[in-house]
Amino acid sequence: MLSIDKLWQDIEKIRNTSPLVHNITNYVVMNTTANALLAIGASPVMAHAVEEVESMTGIANSLVINIGTLSKKWIEAMSLAMKTAKTKRIPIVFDPVGAGATSYRTETCLKLMNETHPNIIRGNASEIMALVDSKIKTKGVDSAHTSDTALKAAENLAEAYGCTVIVSGKVDLITDETDTIYVKNGHEMLSKVTGSGCTATAIVGAFIAVNESSLFAGAHAMAVMGICGEIAAKNAKGPGSLQLNLLDAFYNLTKSQIEDYLK
Repeated sequence: MLSIDKLWQDIEKIRNTSPLVHNITNYVVMNTTANALLAIGASPVMAHAVEEVESMTGIANSLVINIGTLSKKWIEAMSLAMKTAKTKRIPIVFDPVGAGATSYRTETCLKLMNETHPNIIRGNASEIMALVDSKIKTKGVDSAHTSDTALKAAENLAEAYGCTVIVSGKVDLITDETDTIYVKNGHEMLSKVTGSGCTATAIVGAFIAVNESSLFAGAHAMAVMGICGEIAAKNAKGPGSLQLNLLDAFYNLTKSQIEDYLK
């Protein structure tokens, strides 16, 4: 059960402290996720050069790793950043984009996560299941499964890596193996905007920067993502205007809106 007061406290902390969220993310979503983080109140930085990732991670409040557009140098940078974050006790959010689509993606995810356990793993159902069962395939970077079918895989991952796992879908589930929270907010139009899942991961990065509980940081972030998606969809004429309205919804979100929308 989520507390509206505690969720709102996290939003106020983000807006008041503007935590630095270091993103090593994909080319497709850099602008989108940076703007989303700014709109919610965080401070984004995108830095993937091997020569500086350790220094940049060292001054960040959280690290977001998104494997969407892989290359050998980026994988090296991700590995260095994650090791630095773990040494300095900086929380890590990991997004296994497209895991299950190719063996290279899946193996890269497992290599990085085995080297340095993340605090939160966030993906769609197929991606989460593919990290547990190599026979599971994704539809490119889209899910071929619903979130409820991935609960067991999510629990297995949470146990194996000592972390919280978020499975996004029509109903988002957030589990740390012991407890599971279901968030039923969101809008189907979000699936028509590229980078919606990556945006959710970035928002998780903002929340874990201000909340030591990975479970509740993840749940609060997914609730805000879903609520703002619903608010944006009310004013949008299609996917194009949805993106603009989503940023405005992040920026203008109020406690009363959370009270009205939270499911």
